[in-house]
Amino acid sequence: MTSVLLSIGTPLTEFIDDLKFVFIEKDRYLQLLTGFLNTLKITAGALFIGVIIGIVIAAVRTSYDKNRESMKLRGGLGYYVLGILNAVCKVYLTIIRGTPVVVQLMISYFVIFAASDNGVLVGIFAFGINSGAYVAEIFRAGIMSVDNGQFEAGRSLGFNYFQTMRYVVIPQMFKAVLPTLCNEFIALLKETSVAGYVGVIDLTKAGNVIAGRTFQYFIPLITVALIYLVMVMILSWLVGRLERRLRKSDR
Repeated sequence: MTSVLLSIGTPLTEFIDDLKFVFIEKDRYLQLLTGFLNTLKITAGALFIGVIIGIVIAAVRTSYDKNRESMKLRGGLGYYVLGILNAVCKVYLTIIRGTPVVVQLMISYFVIFAASDNGVLVGIFAFGINSGAYVAEIFRAGIMSVDNGQFEAGRSLGFNYFQTMRYVVIPQMFKAVLPTLCNEFIALLKETSVAGYVGVIDLTKAGNVIAGRTFQYFIPLITVALIYLVMVMILSWLVGRLERRLRKSDR
């Protein structure tokens, strides 16, 4: 029995010693904590920027698609202004969705913000611009899926176009696109793992730095993977609760 316990205890003791060496010695766990916080900052900031851009672009494109014929018949400056804005939005979507996020990040850091040394803010900008293109298409599809009768009902209540969008269409759109939007947020969280290309100590970069300094790759990289997994599970759980609450409000 004693020999069995010793055979079990030896690997466990070695694993604990490796954990202490990798994370505790020289306070290397602080790097992991810094990377975790930077990942959260970049993700949260990029989400905010992406949602704002997505709402604006989706509103422009759906307004053009839904009102193009009637505005063309009326003519006037508004038709041409909306047409130009729609064309600009299409160019933005084509460029952002047609190029890798890593390239966009490097252009932002080494070209657009070459004078800045704040990699976190540059990461927020780059990932926010990238996310905005995908969120815009998600919102646009959601708005286009709302029946035209809802628009007409809002206008019959005396709402103008923007009030109809705000109080009638967007709440219904949000319920429809919530699962897809959750998937985009999860993808964004994982995409921030390339922020290390521009010198940002994000979660992945921190794990890689610790592995390089200790020559122990299994423990730090598995720890990073588990942290990402837990964050994704928490986000999915929160979205699931929100979906259930929205379904209850429908009743």
